[in-house]
Amino acid sequence: MELFTNQVLAGIATGAIYACMALAVVMIYQAIDHLNFAQGEMAMFSTFISWQLMQWGVSYWAAFIITLAFSFVAGIAIERILFKPLAKAPVLTNVAGFIALFAIINSSAGLIWDFTIKQYPTPFGSAPFLGSQLISTHQAGMIGVTVLLLLGLYFFFQYTRIGLAMRAAASVPESARLVGINTSWMIALGWGMATAIGSIAGMLIAPVVFLEPNMMGGVLIYGFAAAVLGGLSSPFGAVVGGFLVGVFENLAGTYIPGVGNELKLPIALALIISVLVVKPAGLFGRHIVKRV
Repeated sequence: MELFTNQVLAGIATGAIYACMALAVVMIYQAIDHLNFAQGEMAMFSTFISWQLMQWGVSYWAAFIITLAFSFVAGIAIERILFKPLAKAPVLTNVAGFIALFAIINSSAGLIWDFTIKQYPTPFGSAPFLGSQLISTHQAGMIGVTVLLLLGLYFFFQYTRIGLAMRAAASVPESARLVGINTSWMIALGWGMATAIGSIAGMLIAPVVFLEPNMMGGVLIYGFAAAVLGGLSSPFGAVVGGFLVGVFENLAGTYIPGVGNELKLPIALALIISVLVVKPAGLFGRHIVKRV
């Protein structure tokens, strides 16, 4: 039972990261109807920015806040420069844009910081949380930061004018334009927020997986799995899917013979395929009906 509890708590901690990544994926998907294949690389680059700031003597939380601001502005700039001109382009053109962005960011990070693995500090420490061997202080911090982030986003989208305008622009863009909402800039703000959320995931997971240009590849696949499981049309579903994927992969690696750590990633891919076959819209997604 102690092993089971340990795996569940560890799964919730990593699931918090997957939830952040899935939420970032869903926010951009709702804005432009495309999956951002470069979401992980954007998070990785932001994490390197925070690491560089700390190397220059900036404190962890100051670097954290500066990186969030940088990520927000960078996300808006990417949308304005690269994807706004592609708004009416064919799907494959957008996919090519995402792949190009992926390659550019990954190569740039390798050129600037090289591909050697670097230690990334944690502000929470690695001691047992409250004296318990079941979860570390860093894992508890990952959960706590993610919960605060999700609560903040809930109140933002539920009770602020900009948040409500962003929801309207994503759900009913034609009606939103009729009431005077600048849907183009709401999409750009969504990109900025999604990039900032992704950077949080990168900075929280870096002490666990270590810092290098390819660190977010697996995390992005888990984020995709979480988004598909919860539903690409449901931010709440993406969050729930992140926690479920985190717990599921840990339990599968522990209790399914022959899986282990090496086959955890294929488990996530199998989960994506299974959900798409059984429930294409996801657990909390809604079917899109169009008039013809």
